[in-house]
Amino acid sequence: MSQKVFLWKKTTLERATGFTLIELMMVLTVISILVSIAIPIANSAIIRSKEAVLRSNLYTLRTLIDQYTADKLKAPQSLDDLVTAGYLRSLPKDPITNRNDTWQIVMEDASLYPEQTETGIFDVHSGSTATSTDGTPYSEW
Repeated sequence: MSQKVFLWKKTTLERATGFTLIELMMVLTVISILVSIAIPIANSAIIRSKEAVLRSNLYTLRTLIDQYTADKLKAPQSLDDLVTAGYLRSLPKDPITNRNDTWQIVMEDASLYPEQTETGIFDVHSGSTATSTDGTPYSEW
């Protein structure tokens, strides 16, 4: 008789230790809903960070073009002139295209300074054809 009670208690414990299929499906459903909410938020954060890096790179390049022109009294003929002259260690990557050879340069028509002897690069833009989150093309920044 005591043997039957022991078997009964053992089967009761075995049933109580597992999860049902419904419980597992509910947990997986909740996880999938949370992931489907998090992925678009993460993607937009990545795009915003790339845009911030692009703004910073453009500001740096434009400032260095102006400094080069003021120091040398001639505008750089290519972005590599900034690296050669020591204004940059290396040409930064365009974070949208992830390349450093897609920068679109704008050549100046007239000199910025009265003492300037040679015209050259006046401005720089991203080489990407994509549109930013504010609706403007990156190539117009």
